[in-house]
Amino acid sequence: MRRAALVLSLSLLFTASSSAQVSVRGFGDAGVTLFTATQSFKAILGKPSGPVYGGGVEFGKEQFFLSVDAQRFRRTGHRVFVFQNQVFPLNVKDTITVTPLDFTVGYRFRTRGIVPYAGGGVGWYRYEEVSDHATDAENVKKTYAGYHVLAGAEMPLNRWLGAAVDAQWAAVPHAFDDSASSVAQVYDEHNLGGFTVRAKIIVGR
Repeated sequence: MRRAALVLSLSLLFTASSSAQVSVRGFGDAGVTLFTATQSFKAILGKPSGPVYGGGVEFGKEQFFLSVDAQRFRRTGHRVFVFQNQVFPLNVKDTITVTPLDFTVGYRFRTRGIVPYAGGGVGWYRYEEVSDHATDAENVKKTYAGYHVLAGAEMPLNRWLGAAVDAQWAAVPHAFDDSASSVAQVYDEHNLGGFTVRAKIIVGR
């Protein structure tokens, strides 16, 4: 259903005005994410937030745009052991990597100078948790579907270069393992989404 809605949105975006030229721009971004599963991330990593970086490509037509963006969060903490709903830290390194791939349909508002924009879409979130001395069966490598909304503002620096800042809220409601040994099960946290603030450098017109 979500894929059908995305295809329909793209069709409306690029057929709304056949006379307008489609622009293509690339961008790189960096920011900070605060995960919704605060207790689960804090138990393993010591904090529920951390830096993210990535980039993507954007297709625009008049005031509408479609962007494809991949980001990466990676942080190392310590593995934990769950027994009778209690969490015990272990002296074993545990690395969590989250890689979202987002598809966003948005709209830019007509203004002079700084240009506000807003949008929303769907994404796929790759979650990996790898521990020292662990087997492939003990490590976690899964992909979950989610959705997001965002808002921000862009400022042109010259003809081919721009900068932007935006905030994105994402929900990935059916994530993490439901087994009794999962730290997420203890805290009843199953949302891999979160709140991200990031800055962008944009190349193209």
